[in-house]
This record gives sequence, C-alpha cells and structure tokens, in this order.
Amino acid sequence: MQFLIATILYAEHEESGSNVSLVLPERAELIAGILAFAIVFFFVWKWALPTLNQTLETRQQAVSGQLADAEKAKVEAESLLSDYQAQLADAKSEGNRILEDARATAEQMKTDLLSKAKGEADHIRSKARDDASAEKSRALSDARTQVGDISVDLAGKIVGEVLDPEAHQALIERYLADLESL
Repeated sequence: MQFLIATILYAEHEESGSNVSLVLPERAELIAGILAFAIVFFFVWKWALPTLNQTLETRQQAVSGQLADAEKAKVEAESLLSDYQAQLADAKSEGNRILEDARATAEQMKTDLLSKAKGEADHIRSKARDDASAEKSRALSDARTQVGDISVDLAGKIVGEVLDPEAHQALIERYLADLESL
C-alpha cells in the first residue's frame, strides 16, 4: 500500500515539478528499499518469530512450573503448620494430663499420710492409755501393799502382839475392801 502511495506521489512529482522530490527517494531506491524490507520481513517471519515464540513459550512453561511448585510448597507448608499446631495442642493436653495426674497422686499421698498419721496417733494414744492403766494398777497394787503393811504394823502396835500371817492377810484384805468402797 505504501508502495502505491509512494508511486503515485512520485508520478505526480515528475509531472508537477514541485519540491516533493526532496522528500521522496528515487524510484530505484524506493523499489530496492521495499524489496529489502520484504526479504528481512520474510526471514524474521520464517526463522526469528518462531524462535522468539518458542522462547516465550518455554519461559511461560517455566513460570507456570515455578508457580505450581510454589503452590505445592505453600500447601506443604500449610500442612506442616497444621501438623505442628496439632502436635503442640497434643503436647499441651498431655502436659495438662500429667499435671492432673501429679495433683491426684499428691492428693492421694496426702490422704494416705494423714490416715497413717492418724492411725499411728490412735495407736500411740491407745498404748499410752494401756501404759497409764497398767501404771495405775501397779501403783494401786503397791499402795495396797504399803497400806496393808502399815495397817498391820499399826494394828499390831495397838493390839500389842504380832498377828499370824493368815490373820494378817485377812485384815489387809478387809481394810482394802473398806478403802475401795469409800
């Protein structure tokens, strides 16, 4: 199309004799330029354009592959994050369970120790009562013997004679019975 326009302008220029010849090239140069442009266009269209398209397509595939890899890495990272969060939650619940077990064990030990201490205290009180009762019985027995001896000596001094052992024992028992009834 440009060729036609240039040819028409050139033809008009030769007929009119104006200064258009300064802007337009010579006819031979114009044809050579158009022919050179057509040859360069043909080589670019035949070899350079397919190579350029192939390079762009390869680059597009590489970018698509990188995007797919990035998406895959993102999904994997999210999966790992959820796994770590689940493990963290499990660890927290396990820690809470261990604390509760420790508290329960401590409470049980406290209860056991208190009950054992109470049992030992009851045993000590019971033994103390038994010891006190035995000591009281021994003291009463000693007191009876001493009171009996003192009574017999006193009675012997009052009566003025020594009593025989049978009478002495009978007197002691009678005196102690009277003493206990008081």
